[in-house]
This record gives sequence, structure tokens and C-alpha cells, in this order.
Amino acid sequence: MPVPSRHSPLRHWLRLALLLAPAACAPQAPPAYTGLPYQVPSYQAPLPEVPRTRVGLLLPLSGTNRPLGQAMLNAAQLALFDQADPAIEFVPRDTGSTPGGAAQAAQSALGEGARALAGPLTLTETAAAAGPARAARAPMMAFTTDAAQAGGGVWVIGSTPGEQAERVVTAAANAGARRIGLLATDDEFGRRLAAALRGRVSALGLPAPIIQLQPRLGDSGAAANALAAQAGPEGLDAVLLGLGGDRARLAANALATALPSKPRLLGTTLWANDPAVATEPALAGAWFPGPDPATRAGFDQRYQAAFGDRPPRLAGVAYDAAALASRAARSGMAPVGEAMLGADGPIRLAPEGLAQHGLALFALDGSGEPRLVEPAPVPGS
Repeated sequence: MPVPSRHSPLRHWLRLALLLAPAACAPQAPPAYTGLPYQVPSYQAPLPEVPRTRVGLLLPLSGTNRPLGQAMLNAAQLALFDQADPAIEFVPRDTGSTPGGAAQAAQSALGEGARALAGPLTLTETAAAAGPARAARAPMMAFTTDAAQAGGGVWVIGSTPGEQAERVVTAAANAGARRIGLLATDDEFGRRLAAALRGRVSALGLPAPIIQLQPRLGDSGAAANALAAQAGPEGLDAVLLGLGGDRARLAANALATALPSKPRLLGTTLWANDPAVATEPALAGAWFPGPDPATRAGFDQRYQAAFGDRPPRLAGVAYDAAALASRAARSGMAPVGEAMLGADGPIRLAPEGLAQHGLALFALDGSGEPRLVEPAPVPGS
């Protein structure tokens, strides 16, 4: 995605516009949400009138998630400025963080002429809003990570558990790992990690993985011992931990004593901002996937310069979804197969309704600051 250079007149004007626009007046309190379509501020004056193409933004703009919804609205505006397209007009609608609210928000935006949608936030909201979007043949870029919602004109923009598992398992196999295990909770997240692991090791020609799913409130140390017992005297070369915080620490320490040799420990993107794992000695050398650090740093800096605050992690998903929905609205179809640079690195829409992300690979070394092992690849290359 082309971005004006730091010293270009356009960049200077965009930064001024962002700082002065009513929707971007942080650090003061943001304006009350009125439900009216968001009008893109002019980049220069005067500008001739241009036909507007509308994109609906389905966001939690009220209730307990209002701060996140406002940050997502800010990120969407930043995506539009970075694209420098005055012909796109955003139509923000409040989902109220409920499925019914999401469906009504989608219907309202579509009734106002939106040709594509960005959002909503959760899988239940996505399922509810998908009906109106499909009926209107409007591509929807949902923020969820639930791959089950993908397809039929709905794209899952968040990084899915399966995508994360495939990234780290492939890296471990390339480093020589043959016998790979999984320790995760017995919930949707853990089951999706397990399914992705089985598929990836099969594609790589490796032995079937050893999988241990524990109850959500179970003892991670006991589950780690059960995984080691399944592996037997041969042990494991790598173990994917679908756990975070103290549970990941407890499992790592248990595996260090239960297995005949220390395996390569692997994690998910949950580790990217988890101080509990960053300094744990038992996790030193563990790998996990995450956003491209240089690209994310650039997004954070632009957001903070415009709005006066550091963006939450999920603001990056809203940036990507808004950029992709704007492209879809302009052309009348989703930009499937076209890689672009998003807030967290390269991103590409796949035909089946998933967004493929270029995930970097990091290693924990006990210092508290993860070390970059592999840069983010361009999906599909």
C-alpha cells in the first residue's frame, strides 16, 4: 500500500488534517458519537466535489467497549488517510457489542448506501451481521479470528489460531524438529490449534503429533506430565503451548523435567505482550509468531502523532479491515490475492474467506524483550 514519504507535502498535510479533524481531537475527549456518516476531511482547500463511495464501519461505539470502538474508528480513519482517497466516505454504526446490534448496524449502513463493511468485533456479532451483508452482496471484513465465520463474502481479518500454529510449526520443522506435541486448553482455541497442527505435520511428512488438551481450569503442570507420558522415552523435539501467563510458565517447567531432553517450545501471538513469559527461564529459546515489528512501530507512531494516544493491539485489525473494505467498495469486489502492507505487516485475502498474514518469528531469551528470529514473509509469495 503506497504511503507518502515522511517529508512529502502530502504527508505534512495529512498529519495536520489528522491533528485538526474533529474525529481526531485527542488528547481531548473524543466527540460524542452521533450516528451520522463520517465525512473525510479535505486534504487541501478547495477540492472539487467528488462522488462518494460509502463503507460501513460496524464498531462498539457505546457501553464498556466504547474506548476500543473509538480507537478502531481512529485506526480506520488513519487507513483512509494513508490511502489518500477522498472518494471514500465512512458510515460508522454502533453495534452495542451484541449480535442484534451488529445486525441492525449492518442493515443501517447498507441502507445508507454502504458497498462494503468493516467489522464487527466478535464471532457472534459477525454471524449476525453476515446475513444482511450477504443479502446485499457487500463484502464484509470482520475483525474476528474465528475461521468458521469465513466464506460467502465474509473475510476473517484477525490472525487465526490455525495460521499461528502453522507458522511456528513450519519454522520448527525447518530447524529439524520431527516429533511435535501440543499442550492447550480443551476449548475452541485449543481445538483449532490441534487441527492446524495435525494438518501441518501431515503436509510436511512428519509423524502424527502428540496432543494433550486440558480442562480450562485444569493443572497445566499435570497436563504437561501427561503429554510427556504420551510421548514416551523418545520424547518430543518441539511442543506448541496454547497457553499464556502463569499456565505457560508452569507447563514449561514441568516439561523440562518430565521429558528426556528439552524440546523447542513454541507459542502463539498471545505471548507478544505477555510479561509473565518474557522473563521465564524455562521458556528461554521459545519461539512465537507476531506482527512485523518495523511495520507495527510505524503504525503506532502515526496513530500516536494523530490522536495523542498509543493504539491498542486490536486497532491494527480495524486499520487493515477498513483499508480492505475501502478497496472492495471502490472496485465492487474484495481484493482477493492482492498483498498489501497492513498495520502489523503484509496481509492478503484468500479466496476461502481468510486473511493471510505475514507473521514474524520471535524468540524469548529471558531479557523481557523478544528477539526477532525471522522477518515477516509476504503471504502467497
